[in-house]
Amino acid sequence: MMKNLFLSLLLVSVLFMNSFLEVQGGKWKGEGTTQNLESIVIGRCYDYIRIVNPAVGEKNCSEIWEAFKNAFINKDPCSILPKDYELFINLSLHTIPPNKSLFWENNHLLVNSFADRGRRYMSLADTLFGFFGDFLNWCGQANSIELDYESCPTTEECENNAVESFWRMASITYAQHSSGVIHVLLNGSAVGGAYPEPGFFADYEIPNLQKDKISQIAIWVVDDVEGPDIDSCGTHTVEKLENRLKTLGYDVTCTDNYKSVMLLLCVDYPDDSKCTLSSSLLFRTGSVLPAAYHILPGISDMKDSLCHQPCFGCQNHLRLTEVPCFNMWYHQSRGWQLHA
Repeated sequence: MMKNLFLSLLLVSVLFMNSFLEVQGGKWKGEGTTQNLESIVIGRCYDYIRIVNPAVGEKNCSEIWEAFKNAFINKDPCSILPKDYELFINLSLHTIPPNKSLFWENNHLLVNSFADRGRRYMSLADTLFGFFGDFLNWCGQANSIELDYESCPTTEECENNAVESFWRMASITYAQHSSGVIHVLLNGSAVGGAYPEPGFFADYEIPNLQKDKISQIAIWVVDDVEGPDIDSCGTHTVEKLENRLKTLGYDVTCTDNYKSVMLLLCVDYPDDSKCTLSSSLLFRTGSVLPAAYHILPGISDMKDSLCHQPCFGCQNHLRLTEVPCFNMWYHQSRGWQLHA
């Protein structure tokens, strides 16, 4: 009997210690809070209002940080709701220019590059509230004012975690304040399809678009340069998205491998067959625009936003500008170069 009692006490002790260790840290599967989080986000705030987009006007970056932190600090890391970030959103909110919104799925880095920090388009990460948290991780601890730098819960462990709820609230706000022509950049090589359901665009952004403020939704489905062509306009998940938006009453267009995005992708894959230019490009110095129209199939379709002029002070060059908003340089020996 004493032996059984000893074993029972030992089991209870082991369970207690495991629970204690979980509470103290190392409980979750996700990475912990980004080191120096406060310094990073306050610095980003000042970078945004001073350099990236000073048009938003003066913002109290310390106050925004406190509102952000208080949304999740001293709370159960699995009990954070989107509404907990309302004060943060209200303090950091600003106008999103019409025709500049760029929604996306499965191509975060590409969207950041293409939007160019709001100069070309303004994706969620190019707003102040999105810029604040892009690529960062954070969570708090129950009954503690400290951040958890050891681990944070993943969405698989609990949906109502600090980061997931933040991006849900940010996505809702971004959709509500978008207007004019709405752009959607999807990855045609994504496993499972370009338009995932569930997904942020499907679940939080489409339902919060303000139809009376939107003139058109332009979908761009772009394959990875070295990836498969899994999804395209009018097929599979993209067709499902098109039908959903049309049923909601939107004017919808869809383009496969949108040229401007492909030009950007090809900077990193100049020798790929999808990026190889025709031998007709080997034109002589002084060639003018009609010859340049044969650079890429259909590039003449872009003539309304395409300009040309010689490269002053250098030979063997022709510059094409605004394709749109890109500077394209062709050199006979080095080929095409892209400068934003």
